[in-house]
Amino acid sequence: MPHTPEPDEDDHYTSAPPQPVFHVEQALLGALLLDPRLLGDLTGITADSFSTAAHTAVFAAINGLPPPDPAEHAKNATWLNLVLTTARQQARGLTASDLHTLVQVCPWPRHAPAYARMVEAEHARRRLEAAAERLVHTVHDASLPHPVQTVLTEADALATVVDDIAARFPPRAGVLPRTAAPPPPAAPDYMEAVKEERLLLATATAYPAGIEAVPWLLPGDLVVPLHAGLWQCLTALARRQEPVDPVTALWEAQQRGLLNDGSDPGEVLRMLAEPAASVEHWGERALQRSLLTTAEHTGRRITAYAGDPVNTPFQLVVGARRALADIGAVRTRWQHATTMVPTRRPSAAPTTRAGPPTTTAAHTARSARALR
Repeated sequence: MPHTPEPDEDDHYTSAPPQPVFHVEQALLGALLLDPRLLGDLTGITADSFSTAAHTAVFAAINGLPPPDPAEHAKNATWLNLVLTTARQQARGLTASDLHTLVQVCPWPRHAPAYARMVEAEHARRRLEAAAERLVHTVHDASLPHPVQTVLTEADALATVVDDIAARFPPRAGVLPRTAAPPPPAAPDYMEAVKEERLLLATATAYPAGIEAVPWLLPGDLVVPLHAGLWQCLTALARRQEPVDPVTALWEAQQRGLLNDGSDPGEVLRMLAEPAASVEHWGERALQRSLLTTAEHTGRRITAYAGDPVNTPFQLVVGARRALADIGAVRTRWQHATTMVPTRRPSAAPTTRAGPPTTTAAHTARSARALR
C-alpha cells in the first residue's frame, strides 16, 4: 500500500529549502547561546536583522537578558531555559529542541563576528530590495494627489537606506553589480503620452518663442522616438533663428533622417498643425512623465540588483547610487521647470490714443478688484 504523507510531512517535502543565510543565522545564535559574552563583539546587528520570526525572537531574548556567569553557564541550563521562556513570548512554537539544534549546528563559536557580518549583509540586501519595491509601487499609485512630490520623497528614503548600508559596507571603486539591469519600462499611460507629445510639438511649431521657456525639456523625455527627433528639429531651428512652421520642421526632419523609418510626411505635417494650450504646459507634462518613468526604472534596477544574492553590499551600494543619479538629473530639471518665473517681454506703450493705466500700481489694483 503506498505511503500517504501527513499534512505536515507533505509540507516538509514540498517547501523550498532554506537559504544560506538561514544556516548562518543558526550558527550565530548557536555561538551566542554557547558563549553569551560574544555578544559584546558584535556591532551593526539587531533583532530585525534576522530573516525568521524564531531567530528574531531568540536573538532579542539573548540581547535583552543579563549574561550569565560563565562558570555557572558551563554547568547548567538555567540561562538557556530563561532564553527559551523569553523568546517564546514572541515565537510560541519554539522548543528546547530548537535551541539545542542551534547549539549543535554552530561549527566555531569564535567565528561569531564573521557570522554576524554575513547576517548584516543579507539584512542590508533585504532592506534595499524593500525600499526599491516601495518606490516602484508609489510610481503606480494613481490615488496620489501630488505624485511627483511623493515619488521624490520615496526616492529620498531609498537613498537614505543606501547611505546607511554604505556606512557599514563602504563601496569599493569599480565594483558594479553583476546582475543585468532590466529594460526601461514603457510609459504606463502611453496613449495619453503620445497625444500630449503631439500637442507639444504642434504648439511649439505655432509658437516657437515658447521653446525658449522650456530649456529643461530634453528629447529623451518624450516616449515616441519620432517625437523626440522632431523636438530636436524645432529646438535647432529656433536656436538658429530660422523660420519655424510645419514645412520647415518637416524639411529639418528629412535632413536628420527622421523619415527614413517610413514616417508619412503628410501625417507629420498634420500633426504639427494642431496646437493647443502652451509649450510650457505640455513640456511640464512630458517632464513629469519622464521623472516618474525614470523613478520606476531606478526602482526596478535596484530591485533586480538586491534580489540577486550574488551581489555583495559593496556592489549594491555602487549600483544603487548610479541608478539614483538618474533620478537626481531629472529632479534638477523638474525643480528648474516648476520654480521658474516666466519671462514676459515688455510691450510698447500706445502713442496714438489714450488707454488704460499701464503702471504697476494700476495693474495691481485691477488685479485685486478682479479677485474680489
